[in-house]
Amino acid sequence: MRTLISTAFVSLDGVVEGPGGEVGYRNAGWTFKEVDFIPEAYAIKGQEQEEATAMLLGRVSYQAFSPVWPGMEEFARYKQLPKYIVSTTLAEADLVENWGESTILRSLEEVAALKNTEGGPIIIHGSAELNHALSDAGLIDRYHLLVFPLLLGAGKRLFSATDKDTQKLKLVEHEVYANGVQKQIFDVVH
Repeated sequence: MRTLISTAFVSLDGVVEGPGGEVGYRNAGWTFKEVDFIPEAYAIKGQEQEEATAMLLGRVSYQAFSPVWPGMEEFARYKQLPKYIVSTTLAEADLVENWGESTILRSLEEVAALKNTEGGPIIIHGSAELNHALSDAGLIDRYHLLVFPLLLGAGKRLFSATDKDTQKLKLVEHEVYANGVQKQIFDVVH
């Protein structure tokens, strides 16, 4: 079974919206506007690119990343990875042609089936709503979080607000950087 990893830039109060400057969010760009850049804090991003064997995205994140990431040198490895987009509304004609193999999955059952195939880790970027659904369905195996020392208030959150049983996590790696950013890697205890 493949490992499904959710990776996120997250504020201390759980917001994941607009970390890179995406239009439409009041505090957009908070990862670089509000916190000093320290390269070692982002080393996990390079590690993720090397270890991931596929990407999983929700429709909104796919539509935000697909026009930009294919041409970015810092995300070159992702171009080679198969992409799986979970959407009930995205059409095949909406997929970009310059970002490698892309497949639309129409349900969480299809995500579960993908996890049961042979292969290495599948990484989820952004995709707040998809993260909620996957977490609620017990499909996420690991979280790679870069927690920023900020309280952003309103905004899309990484974690579901569904009334559900406790989901236990095991901290497997952590580090704190001089800019206050914390790397936290958790395995989900199934």
